[in-house]
Amino acid sequence: MTDQDDTGAVRPLTLAWVNRQLNPGERVLRTEALHGGITAEMRRLTIGTRDGETRSLVLRTFVDPSFVAEAEDLLEREARALALLTATSVPAPRPVASDPTAARCEYPSLLMTHLPGRTVLDDQDVETRLRPLARQLVAVHALRPAERPRTYGAWTSADAVTAPDGADAAAWAAAADVIRRPAPPYDGRFLHRDFHPGNVLFDVSAPSPAGPRITGVVDWVQTSWGPADLDVAHCSTNLALLHGPSWGLRFAEAYEEAGGVLAAAADERLYWRLLDALAFASDVCSVARPWRQAGRAELTTRAVERRLDAYVTTLLYALG
Repeated sequence: MTDQDDTGAVRPLTLAWVNRQLNPGERVLRTEALHGGITAEMRRLTIGTRDGETRSLVLRTFVDPSFVAEAEDLLEREARALALLTATSVPAPRPVASDPTAARCEYPSLLMTHLPGRTVLDDQDVETRLRPLARQLVAVHALRPAERPRTYGAWTSADAVTAPDGADAAAWAAAADVIRRPAPPYDGRFLHRDFHPGNVLFDVSAPSPAGPRITGVVDWVQTSWGPADLDVAHCSTNLALLHGPSWGLRFAEAYEEAGGVLAAAADERLYWRLLDALAFASDVCSVARPWRQAGRAELTTRAVERRLDAYVTTLLYALG
């Protein structure tokens, strides 16, 4: 979704910086706020070219004080990831310019190319989107960069887990005990680390008998090195909260059907799934808000909390 605004929506220093990155004779014609992100402002910039045509760029800006402190690391990591991906088959934006320390902009910013397509979060035809999502994630995990990104960081711990109101307290205590154990051994893979339907663009203009086609994967600020299970777990949790717990389980199956390899032991798979799912409990409100902005009005904070509780219980039953 977008909210159209004028070029004044981009702060003056940042707009001047953007203008310096453009080709001679180009200028910013308009801006649009892109909804769906949690940690940063995202804007699409429509650029007028010398020959009267237009092209688009995307501007990421960190303004939330709780993230500005991390912005330098996050933006540098994303810029490196995007540079790496330009030589691969993974459809990702290309980096244009970066100001990770806000030396020239009001806030830390990254300018990148714009990709066609849009996110699809509807309940309709979920099954047809699972396969391309799974194939795309397998392709990400197949990358072998010359320089590995940093090792993944866990987003919660057993002692930090707080069950939502009305949740099955015994199940959540058991789930916390699972992630209290040391992390299982794993074969490292290149991880997106925030791979989910909200960060994947589909071509919705021309339905194909082959199924939906992915046109882009965005938001690479959390790029890491770690177990494939962790990326699969994150997408699975998002699918469970968007569409129901069974879809979280189904995505892991689709990933293996696409050639991906997950931990062999059920208890190891359970560890990674719960490590991700339990991290959602602390900030369900922020997770649900962009989904409602995208048209899923029924996904209130309380509704998503209930789905999270059901998913945690389902994981314990299916893999415990």
